[in-house]
Amino acid sequence: MLPTGLRIGPLDLADRVDEALRVQAVAFGLSEEEVGIRRYIVQRHMVCRGARALGAFTEDDALTGFVYGMPNDRTHWWSSIVEPHLVAGGHGAWLDDSFVITELHVHPGFQGHGVGRALITGITDAAAEPRSILSAIDTDSPARGLYRALGYTDLARRVHFPSASLPYAVMGARLPLLRP
Repeated sequence: MLPTGLRIGPLDLADRVDEALRVQAVAFGLSEEEVGIRRYIVQRHMVCRGARALGAFTEDDALTGFVYGMPNDRTHWWSSIVEPHLVAGGHGAWLDDSFVITELHVHPGFQGHGVGRALITGITDAAAEPRSILSAIDTDSPARGLYRALGYTDLARRVHFPSASLPYAVMGARLPLLRP
């Protein structure tokens, strides 16, 4: 159950990128330099085929969380990094016909109230692809617990992205995602 007054709906991420990145910075602990880099990445992603975003909004239209993703494309940077790990584990086919959750972030003041679940199920319910993939920091965390509860399983672990100090896990789930 979402907090009273909070609604999930379409998000024009290109228009509200700075507000979304403020949520991400607080939720993920990003520096101003990292926010600047991510602004460029988000803007580039939002012109990709099939890219879309959802937001969690308060009654006064403040953004408290967001998710965005797109159909996977093996030519994208993320796919080129994770592909060898997925292939090595026998999961290379997951890169085809999958919807990628690129980012999912909820302001800490709204975490633990079903906002992340509503965002990710909302965006994947509209996906034409039969499955979803994502990457998350490879540690036991509330985010990984949510993904597991929705049906995501580990496809690869200890994936190192050049710009990240911590290893990531690549997870995949058949769609529609599991419901409680």
